[in-house]
Parts: sequence; C-alpha cells; structure tokens
Amino acid sequence: MSSSANRLLLLLPTTTYRTEAFVEAATKLGVELVCASERPSTLEHLAPDSLVTLDFADPRASAETIARFAARRPIHAVVPVDDQTTVVAAAISQRLGLKSNSLPAAAIARDKHAMRRCLAEAGVPVPRFRLVRLSDDPAARAEEVDYPCVLKPLALSASRGVIRANDAREFVAAFHRIAAILENVEARLPDEARQALLVEQFIAGHEVALEGLLVGGTLHVLAIFDKPDPLDGPFFEETIYVTPSRLPEPAQACIAAVTRDACSALGLTEGPIHAELRLNERGPFVLEVAARSIGGLCSRTLTFGTGLSLEELILSHALGRPLQSLERERRAAGVMMIPIPRAGRLASVHGADEATAVDGVEEVAITMHPGQEVVPLPEGWQYLGFIFARADTPDAVEQALRQAHARLHFAIE
Repeated sequence: MSSSANRLLLLLPTTTYRTEAFVEAATKLGVELVCASERPSTLEHLAPDSLVTLDFADPRASAETIARFAARRPIHAVVPVDDQTTVVAAAISQRLGLKSNSLPAAAIARDKHAMRRCLAEAGVPVPRFRLVRLSDDPAARAEEVDYPCVLKPLALSASRGVIRANDAREFVAAFHRIAAILENVEARLPDEARQALLVEQFIAGHEVALEGLLVGGTLHVLAIFDKPDPLDGPFFEETIYVTPSRLPEPAQACIAAVTRDACSALGLTEGPIHAELRLNERGPFVLEVAARSIGGLCSRTLTFGTGLSLEELILSHALGRPLQSLERERRAAGVMMIPIPRAGRLASVHGADEATAVDGVEEVAITMHPGQEVVPLPEGWQYLGFIFARADTPDAVEQALRQAHARLHFAIE
C-alpha cells in the first residue's frame, strides 16, 4: 500500500485516555493521521489538514464535514477510540464507502436497551430486562420488578450510573440518582438515552471481559480477562483485569462462542470489540458488546506477535494491511484500575516508587494530578491511575497488582 493510501481518521473525544497509544501506533506504522475531536483545538488553524472539529452527537453532519475534507485529502480508514464515537465512525465510513460496521449495527451496540432486545430476539443469553422512563413513577415501577436488579443508563460507559437495588426502597433511590447523573452528564447523548434507563436482572457469577477483532464478520479472540474482584454492587467499579483467564478451557470456549453469536446478532462485522460477560452454572450471559477496544490505559497489557500493540493491530486492520499474528504474548499480564475511595480534591500521592518496586510490576501510571477534583462511582467515570504487571502466571500478576496497590496512599481532601 502506497503512503498516499495511508491517511486515517481517528475520532478522539477530549475525555479519552486513548490518544497517546493510537498516535504512537500510527507513528510506528507510518500512517498519516487526521484527528477529529468534539471541541476545537487551539492549533486547528495551524494544522487544518490534520485537525478537525466534529459534533459526535450528529453522525450525519459529521459525515458531510469529512466528505468535504476527503474531497481534497482522501481518507482511507476511520477508527473510533471510545463509545461516543462508534456511531459517528460508521456514518463517516458509510458516506466515504469504507469498510466498517454498518450504521444500524453500530447504533444498536451503542444503546443498551436496543442491544438487549436484539440479543434476546436472537436467543443470545442476556439478563431479563425492561425499559423504564424517567417520566414514570419509580415507586410504581419498583413494585413490578424482581430483586435483586440492576439499574443503568442506556449510553454511559465505565460503569457510570450502574446501581444494584435489592428492594423497592433501593430501586427508588437508584432511579433518582441515575436521573441526576443524566441531567448533569457532559457528553451529548441521544434524547432517548436522557429520558429512560434500563432495569435488568442481577446475574450472579464470575465476570470476564473479552477483547476481540472482527475481520470480515469473523471474530478473532485476542484475550479473555478474568476480573478476580467480586462485582456484586451496589456499584460496579472495575479494578483488576488479568489474562490469560484461569477458567477451564471449555468455559473459555463457551464465552468465545456466545460472544461470536452476540456480534453476529448485532450485525457487527469489522474492527475491535470489547465484551463483558457473567458466567455461572447456567453458562455465560452477555452484559455488553461495545464496538471499540478496551478502555482506559488497559490496552498496555496486550502485546501480539513480534511486539505489536493492540492499537497497531486495530489501525493495520482498518487500513486493510495484512495482519501478521493475532497471538498474544505467552506471559501473563494484568492491570489494576485504581479506584477512587471517596469524593474530594486529590491533595497528594505517596508510595508510587514503592509500588513500582514490587516484583512483576512494570509501571504505575497516576493519571490524576494533585488539585484535581475526584468523583467516585456511580457519578464518576475516571480512575486515579493504572498499575501494570507481567509475570509467569496469572496468580503472580494478580498478587503483584494487589501488593503494589497496598503501597499507594492517596490523600483526598
């Protein structure tokens, strides 16, 4: 492929953690990047050929803006990095005639209720669910559901606004709390996503995440992550991810098969997917399939073939380049998303050097700075930082992450 056929549009929300990893991957691959964000960059007038402002909440207008841009500087691939850009990416790709997920598939995967309905109709195992409008009387709705249940917004990510209720009183409290979150959310959401929420059966069991790459409708499983901390509520803060999974091979094969069925039912065919599933004696249940790669800085745990990053794989696939190896490195790897213990202002961080010195720990990345306001779940969506570890076994990785976290001290005022 000539370098002129190497221009890629990267859709980067200003709030994403993913910019650096994708820009670095593009540099390594010799790809010319055009970066689009929802807020104008102060440098845009200096680099009009590589920086664009788009309204991510208006896919059609964004597609027209890029079509005009591409008339003078052709775009050969479009990659969304976070949930809020998956639908826009599909709309732009469709307008430019590029290989991507269809617009209806991307839209269904972005809406938790539409996704549940689609998967249930296709016979893919999902929790029982119902849509509840914010204009409804929560006390009346609370009498109609089985407990325990989980209430969640339709279009937020990173477990934001996801709350377990064990009885009618907790249901009403969770309903009002999510309504307040949706009223104050910064991101522009579709109207439906601001006016309703999803109520679903709480599924007990072992939670896993599956990272995959769809190529021509075929799902290639890149990694299955165990989440060793129990995620039983009332909030669902993700902490530790470890791969390879310690589940028995038949269970892992079942997780992969159900995820394949889910992608097929949703009509997703191209690019990265990040799926969340719960596994119990009845088998795996799909909680989510997102048409994007793993969030935060977590992709640093994944290396493929001869040292390729996840982002290099994603960009290579988008540009139609041959994919060398989709085999993950042999060693076990993991990440801990450092949870925010309480709300306030971050005053100081101590123990980072001691945490980094733990055997197996590769890096401690504190992503919040002193003076920054910190907001825990369910209102918040960010982490204090990330701890990365590699070792010979998944157990050793998990142990290293826990030891490193124990050495960190965050003063929050």
